[in-house]
Amino acid sequence: MSRNRSDDGAPAVRSDDGAPAVRPVSGAANGPGEGAAPGPLDGALAFVESPVQLLNVLEWAHNHPAPATASPLTLVVLPPHDPMTRGQLRRMAELARDEGITVRWQEARDGVAGAVTSLLSLVRRLRRAGTLVIGDPFSRYVQLLLALTPARAARRITVVDDGTATMEFVAQLARGERFVRWHRRGVRGGVRGMLFAPVSRRARRRLTPRPDGSRPVEVFSSMPVEPPENVTVTANEFAWTRSRFGPPRLTKGADLVGTSLVETGVVDVERYLEAVASLARTYGATRYFAHRRESGEKLAQVSAATGLEIVRPDLPLELVARRGPVGRTILSFPSTVVHTLPLALAGTAVTVAVCDVDPAWLTRTASPRAEGFLAGVTGTARGVRRLPPAPQRGV
Repeated sequence: MSRNRSDDGAPAVRSDDGAPAVRPVSGAANGPGEGAAPGPLDGALAFVESPVQLLNVLEWAHNHPAPATASPLTLVVLPPHDPMTRGQLRRMAELARDEGITVRWQEARDGVAGAVTSLLSLVRRLRRAGTLVIGDPFSRYVQLLLALTPARAARRITVVDDGTATMEFVAQLARGERFVRWHRRGVRGGVRGMLFAPVSRRARRRLTPRPDGSRPVEVFSSMPVEPPENVTVTANEFAWTRSRFGPPRLTKGADLVGTSLVETGVVDVERYLEAVASLARTYGATRYFAHRRESGEKLAQVSAATGLEIVRPDLPLELVARRGPVGRTILSFPSTVVHTLPLALAGTAVTVAVCDVDPAWLTRTASPRAEGFLAGVTGTARGVRRLPPAPQRGV
């Protein structure tokens, strides 16, 4: 299969940086199975909005090989606007196509008319799918899709990892609560949240398994989660990643993993910069792997304060680290990677070390749940080295 051609032989669209991408889709005419009778529920349909979600769909597909008689997995990418995420999604989409997965690039955020057209097209595809795979159950777009599907549909539902948010999703599902991201302050989400509440409630019901087994729900995760009643948890051990990449060449120094805790309003920027500088000095870090949501302004501050080389990965860090080269020590604050990197790097001599977040670093507007949630992310990580909070000047 040529990586520069679409599934029907048409030239593939290229991203702004020249990387080959999948052909964009608009309208129902491009959906899977067009031109034939809808027929019974068949095949799997996945919705992803981030590179990590797409990676975990690949891991799920590797863990759940489809029968030869089943329709192939169709993966719908709902890209956000920011260029960093879009670039990583395009590269991940190429990897998915190399695995024989049908990829649909759906621009669902281009104005009201485009959103409505995309929504109608996606609902039609969703209603034909026998298995639904979701990357972000907190996404309002995904919740709206779920709310528009028939309540009696007997399909299998899988939620793949979306980082640490998976831990919060499983806990809220078990308690029957409304889905709210852990770093959001409050629970109502303002006026928009109140207006969207009926949709969210309906989506939550669609994600709740039926006692009679007619709607099984699976969580495919590398995170430490306790399954609610009638929910199956399947361990994501990053077998696909380890089978396709590495082992990496190791360098002598340490690498430091960036976080978006400043951008989400959880950690004070000055405290964060001091912590990064302290870790770099103490452990001899030479590179800083930027989170895709970190601002250019903050990264410039990190570089100026520490002298670290700023690296903007073109793929999720699990793949970048597995391909190498990578430091013998990887330093991180509480985040998804303290759970995923030990799995992706299994069998190598890399040590993953996690630095706790001192409560004094939190902003005044941080969610009251932030301190406990971050402590839980660190405390439940397996196969990592625990580090105390980095010392701060004058503290």
